[in-house]
Amino acid sequence: MMETVLEIVQKYFELIIEWAVLLCELIGVVMIVLTAIRGVIAWIRKNPHARLIAAEGIAIALTFKMGGEVLRTVIVRDWQELLILGAVVLLRVVMAVIIHFEIRSERQILGDEPGETPTKTPEEVPEGQPVEPPAPKKKPPIIRL
Repeated sequence: MMETVLEIVQKYFELIIEWAVLLCELIGVVMIVLTAIRGVIAWIRKNPHARLIAAEGIAIALTFKMGGEVLRTVIVRDWQELLILGAVVLLRVVMAVIIHFEIRSERQILGDEPGETPTKTPEEVPEGQPVEPPAPKKKPPIIRL
């Protein structure tokens, strides 16, 4: 009787984990597609932040994809599956590190954050209106893994 209950609980637990893995993988894929669309639109509009937009979106998508892989380790059955899963996680971690390096480099090159509106120069301000001093530049945040 107790073994039957444990088998049922284990079956539902595995089902929940499989659905959670699927959800994480789906979110990662959706993020990649949305990032690709946003990146292409930014590139067409000649936005200097296009590469940064693409890199940040891919980094977020990879986080969800790695989350799915970590969840998948819960239901691994043998060593061969674990080794394959470890290799996939290792590749995704390497990709994430490279992407985070790209993000940091791109932010240093641009010297600002995406989405900031540039301040107007004195020549662009109509007469009679005060000139706003430029906002101090923020340092790009350090991304730690």
